[in-house]
Amino acid sequence: MADTTAYLNGRWVPSPPLCLPIDDLGFLLGATVVERMRTFSGKIFRLDDHLQRLQRSLEIVGWDAEAIGQQVAIACDGFFPRNPSLVGADDDCGIVVFITPGQTRDARQPTVCVHGHPLSFCDWARDYETGVEAVVVEVRQVPSECWPTELKCRSRMHYYLADQEADSQSPGAKAILLDGEGNVGEGTTANVVAYFADQGLVTPRRCKVLPGVSQQVLFELADSLGIPHCEEDLSPEKLNTADEAFFTSTSSCLLPIVRLNSRPLGEGTPGPLFKKLLAAWSKRVGVEISEQASRFATRN
Repeated sequence: MADTTAYLNGRWVPSPPLCLPIDDLGFLLGATVVERMRTFSGKIFRLDDHLQRLQRSLEIVGWDAEAIGQQVAIACDGFFPRNPSLVGADDDCGIVVFITPGQTRDARQPTVCVHGHPLSFCDWARDYETGVEAVVVEVRQVPSECWPTELKCRSRMHYYLADQEADSQSPGAKAILLDGEGNVGEGTTANVVAYFADQGLVTPRRCKVLPGVSQQVLFELADSLGIPHCEEDLSPEKLNTADEAFFTSTSSCLLPIVRLNSRPLGEGTPGPLFKKLLAAWSKRVGVEISEQASRFATRN
């Protein structure tokens, strides 16, 4: 963790030695609600949307959503005055919020933490130009009978296993999980969006996946560009026939999928719609997203 100051249960503490009790239920049970954000030009992008999704997750698990949400909002507001080194010179950072029930199941004294870190631009800087490979894996999404898909939490063993499976088939590939009905669900850290020239953007039904803040941004950009979009059950077979496909996520915003299951998708290179959407995204946030990633990718 970077040499920064983090918010923990009402106090501001140095990040490197930050620690939690070993019997915190976030460790023992994986009972952790989480939200991940990033900045553009030193300001948290779509903060209200992230806080709204966080509050919904807190409501699902039955914790004091209003009080914890207010605590997190205050912490986010106070974060940057205490961490000026994280932003500047066109650089940006990631912000992570996590909440656990603490040491009791009723969450009478929850653990509330807000911390930040430099963005790992080196992990995706080249992907804007080269695209990424994806693999539809055997590991499935957790069914909604276990927990609602709109709950953003850190109980992610299935994501870990999915990434291992994808990497074993093609080193460096990103996993795409199917839902219980065999339709495309989501990536381990991103929403999946397909583009068909005769239909527009197509995403899995949002009631079946974690609602993505970046996915919503993509829809808004599509509206501004006159590109239709819809939600439907998207089979792996149909995804194979897409003209273009993308991953959307908070940190990297939008990445083109150019290979799927070891075969080229579309033309096998980042397509014209990807470039158009990324340019529109850059214009909206006032930062050339690909150029920024390339510039800071080699700092570590």
